[in-house]
Amino acid sequence: MTLSPMHASRRTREICGLAPIVPVLVIHDARHARPLAEALIAGGLPALEVTLRTPVALDAIREMAEVPGGHVGAGTLITPEDVRAAKEAGAGFGVSPGATDALLGACEAENLPLLPGAATATEAMNLLARGYDMLKFFPAEASGGAPALKAIGAPLPQITFCPTGGISAETAASYLRLDNVLCVGGSWVAPQALVEDGRWDEIEALARAAANLDHQT
Repeated sequence: MTLSPMHASRRTREICGLAPIVPVLVIHDARHARPLAEALIAGGLPALEVTLRTPVALDAIREMAEVPGGHVGAGTLITPEDVRAAKEAGAGFGVSPGATDALLGACEAENLPLLPGAATATEAMNLLARGYDMLKFFPAEASGGAPALKAIGAPLPQITFCPTGGISAETAASYLRLDNVLCVGGSWVAPQALVEDGRWDEIEALARAAANLDHQT
C-alpha cells in the first residue's frame, strides 16, 4: 500500500508544526549524532533533518532515530535509492531540494512522508496538482527571501511552506511572520565548530532560543 500525497503532506505538516525551526544538519562524525540530537531535542527542537551530504549521514540517522522525543528525517533526497536507504536507516520523513516524478513515486511506494522542494509558483502548482500542499521553499534567500514567498502565497494560499537555504537567526522571524510559513529550516542552531568541540550545552541554548522565535515575531 502506497502513501498518498495528501497523507504525506498531513504527516510532514504535523512534524513541521512541532517547533518553529527544523535544524538542517550536516554530520561528519557519526559519534556526534546522538549527543547532538539530545541537545537539540532538549532545547525544544524535536524535528531534525540530517542531510545526505556526508558518508556517515545514514549512520547518523540510525543513531538519532533512537533518541527519545525526536523525529529524524533525511534531507537532500535526490534519487529513489536515497529514499530506500533513508527509510532503511530509520528516517521518519524525507526532505528534497526539488521534486521529480521518480523521487515522489519512490517516497510514496516506501511510505516515507516527503517535504518536496519548490522555488517557483509553477513548481508549487505541479506539486499541489499531485496532492502535496506542505512544501519546502528552497533555496529561500537566493529565491527572493520572505518577500518572494509572501508573493507566491497570495495566489496559492492552500500551500504551506518550510523555507530553507541561507536563513539565519536574524532573518528567520521575517519568514515566520508569513501566513503560509509553518516553520523554517536552518543550520545556525548547530554550528560545525560547536559540534566538533562537543559543546552540547551551547547547542542546547541555541536550540532553546530558536524554539522561542515564533513568540518574538
